[in-house]
Amino acid sequence: MDARSSSHSSTADSPAPKGATVQRFERGRALSRRAHELIPGGCHTYAKGDDQYPEEAPAFIVRGRGCRVWDVDGNEFIEYGMGLRAVTLGHAFEPVVRAAAEEMTRGSNFTRPSVIEVEYAETLLGIISGADMVKFAKDGSDTLDAAVRLARAYTGRDHIAICGDHPFFSTSDWFIGTTDMSAGIPECVRSRTLKFRYNDIESLRRLFSDYPGQIACVVLEAARTEEPQGDFLVQVQCLCRAEGAVLVFDEMITGFRWDVRGAQHVYGVVPDLSCWGKALANGFSVSALAGRRELMELGGVRHSRERVFLLSTTHGAETHALAAALATARCYQELGVIQVLYERGRRLRQGIERITSELKLQDYFGVVSRDVNLLYFTKDADGKPSQPMRTLFLQELIRRGIIAPSFVVSYSHTERDIDLTLDAIAEALHVYRRALEEGWEKYLVGRPVKPVFRRFA
Repeated sequence: MDARSSSHSSTADSPAPKGATVQRFERGRALSRRAHELIPGGCHTYAKGDDQYPEEAPAFIVRGRGCRVWDVDGNEFIEYGMGLRAVTLGHAFEPVVRAAAEEMTRGSNFTRPSVIEVEYAETLLGIISGADMVKFAKDGSDTLDAAVRLARAYTGRDHIAICGDHPFFSTSDWFIGTTDMSAGIPECVRSRTLKFRYNDIESLRRLFSDYPGQIACVVLEAARTEEPQGDFLVQVQCLCRAEGAVLVFDEMITGFRWDVRGAQHVYGVVPDLSCWGKALANGFSVSALAGRRELMELGGVRHSRERVFLLSTTHGAETHALAAALATARCYQELGVIQVLYERGRRLRQGIERITSELKLQDYFGVVSRDVNLLYFTKDADGKPSQPMRTLFLQELIRRGIIAPSFVVSYSHTERDIDLTLDAIAEALHVYRRALEEGWEKYLVGRPVKPVFRRFA
């Protein structure tokens, strides 16, 4: 079914604009009200919350297939972002689902390790060059927390240097204490996390100078919205080695997307520790901490140093999730997934650039980052970043059958899906241009979205 021609049982709350489908969201809104009574924020992931979407938006998804999803009211959408970038192959991707289902028939959790733990450890270490050992968990925060703890134990130091230009590393105090949602986190914890700027080696050098012999590790994504300039990453690595600090790469987004071997392979810089998740198992919950043996072994039993409580989770090695991860790795090898992600993303980027050029909106709307990780910016008439304009753009896309908190593609996005999306973007940006001239208040239904990290509700 075409995302722009899905049928619904009743008329919309407000007249559908040109190019839009008729949508209703009553069941979703009712369920949302109930959810807020039961769940703080109404859901379990801040980025999926009601405050991140327009008021005219699907509230709950009931199923997905490929790059399409259906909400509780029966509306159909082409989806981007795909589970916060965790679903790179597509929803309900058959080889992955089959592998997980088959493994579940044999049980999912035992009192001793399962054989599949060793099998997947060998597979993943065969992909990640420069890593000798690996430990599995369920989400990225677990692995970043373990990396920080390991670095502190290895170096005997307390402070952490993080890239302040990268928006998220962990749900734990060492990171959340640096955000605008630091309530409940002691100052003594917050003061131990320091920030430097991406592509600014001098800002990191100053931290080492200001805190001599105190920084345990440097944590950053190898790249995000901008590429490393010159030999920036090499300089970071050299500085860490000279200062005795551990280099940690967050590969949650870049791993299995920049390249199956991660951004560290693309840029030729191997960190001491790297943290992986999201795309590892196409939406099943698997994350991994990988690194050099001399560090990782501190969390084991084959050494004489004080032991580190590295990672020990009840569900960290659920067999069906690891089976999904193995199947995902095979799909990447057999289907040329990375190449398809780049091709689809490039087609989308080129189309957006053509549309914004035609509408003379380049200074107000555009995309950044690699083709496999397209994020868009929205600016107001004064050229300033604008949440109301972002909300309006989201609203107009949703009206045309597209959910796109970003334009991050999956393997399941076809060329036709991209073309349908570009048609919707063109129509949405015509509204966007009028809103720049006449004010967003005239076109937006309800309140604007808000940043996740804010002090007050």
